[in-house]
Amino acid sequence: MLIRLRRGWEIPERLATPEDVYLNRRTFLQALGVTGLSTIGALMGCNREGQSQSATEAPPPPIGLPTPSATANLYPAKRNEHFTLDRPLTDEPIAARYNNFYEFSPNKQQVSRLVNAFQTRPWQIEVRGLVKKPQTFAIDELVRRMPLEERLYRHRCVEAWAMAVPWTGFPIKALINLVEPLSSAKYLRMVTFNNPEQAVGMNDDTYPWPYFEGLTMAEATNDLALFVTGIYGHELTKQHGAPMRLVTPWKYGYKSIKSIVRIEFTDQQPPTFWATLVPREYDFSANVNPAVPHPRWSQESERLIGTSDRRQTLLYNGYGEFVADLYKT
Repeated sequence: MLIRLRRGWEIPERLATPEDVYLNRRTFLQALGVTGLSTIGALMGCNREGQSQSATEAPPPPIGLPTPSATANLYPAKRNEHFTLDRPLTDEPIAARYNNFYEFSPNKQQVSRLVNAFQTRPWQIEVRGLVKKPQTFAIDELVRRMPLEERLYRHRCVEAWAMAVPWTGFPIKALINLVEPLSSAKYLRMVTFNNPEQAVGMNDDTYPWPYFEGLTMAEATNDLALFVTGIYGHELTKQHGAPMRLVTPWKYGYKSIKSIVRIEFTDQQPPTFWATLVPREYDFSANVNPAVPHPRWSQESERLIGTSDRRQTLLYNGYGEFVADLYKT
């Protein structure tokens, strides 16, 4: 009997373009903003003579990867072996096509098709509020000043799906030490970009754009909390929140604000996007807890995307040894 093992770069058939999307080609192409026969040919992998691209050609770059920046040579960064996984890494092509980024679309399988116009350079991040040294950083300046490392983290969405990701970034506390917050600073408030011309989902005014989130100072200085600028050994892709996003692996994914432009230190608990929009369903803490169901579904188990695996949800997503002390009353 012949047993065929799938190579790491191959995508299972079930993850190919859904049949209904393929058959409805007009909708598919409109979602991409594509018109014209030559562009359609390019989408089908053909050159001007109608021949398919040679199998010997170099593979295309990862989906959504920005034009290489002045800090692209810093990736891949050295891996921090202290953080290990209980599951395989999610294949990169799968993670690249399954993204919650409402600024572009509420349909997570369309986001990667809609980010091409999004410009992540030049980019500035303003740090202000209750700090001794408020500053505005060009993103590449900030990245060069920070101690980049790769960490393997579990990622858990409030929608009860999960993945495992190799993030590259730096501990938030490294930035905190740089700007020297005052003793009165108790929270971090973070805000994302506001550009509906480049992010078509932001034209939906039923959402309170731009996206905003917050952490306590104790959470922000926890060893797990990262500002992330890379993924899978290269710069962060647009659909994952380039050029810089938050990653807090013990919390649901909606806490991890993407494409940050402003960080503010404050003495008041800041409002957060989803808790403002649907307070009955989302709270400030956003901690993963299998014992607390979402009002519309259970949180007791999670589905690993790209596989048929379903696992029991772990309290704090399995990171209790790092964060449980933050929530003792």
